[in-house]
Amino acid sequence: MSDRTHRESYKGQKLRQKEPMFYYFAYGSCMCPVDLKRTMGENTHHYVMGAGILKGYRLGFYRYSAFRKCGVLDVVKDSQSTVHGVLYRLPVRLSESLDKREDVPRGGYRQEFVDINFQGKTYEKVRTYVVVNKLLQEIAPSDWYFNVVLRGAITCKLPEEYCWNLFNHMHGLQSSR
Repeated sequence: MSDRTHRESYKGQKLRQKEPMFYYFAYGSCMCPVDLKRTMGENTHHYVMGAGILKGYRLGFYRYSAFRKCGVLDVVKDSQSTVHGVLYRLPVRLSESLDKREDVPRGGYRQEFVDINFQGKTYEKVRTYVVVNKLLQEIAPSDWYFNVVLRGAITCKLPEEYCWNLFNHMHGLQSSR
């Protein structure tokens, strides 16, 4: 790397450090930084902090996405369960794009602020999204959604047992169609 390139890279990092940020917990397709990049319009890998845990919730496919034409993930309060996902530290300038991705303006999901356990520390008031009008029964994900969720879970190093449970849950829903 040339001195000029190195200085420009360092300058970019310094600007990002000064930018207002927020914490975001992803548990579905947004766990995959490549898929998140598709909506955000920029690389999101460097915003990944790592695998986090949301206590007191469980996963479920309680929303039909007309855009994806399949069931998509939601978190539901359940004191006996935990959800593993990806903790991001995102720039505030991406907040509106994230809300649009989660269909907030049309009432698909809404922001919810939760506590996330990450590397032995609790991060408070972390943004996640929950479905507004939950279905009574789960709807199976498409093959594409299935793959992007699993790819995100594996890429961001969620626990292997959790990845297998996620795989089995999605596969079971698909098998019962």
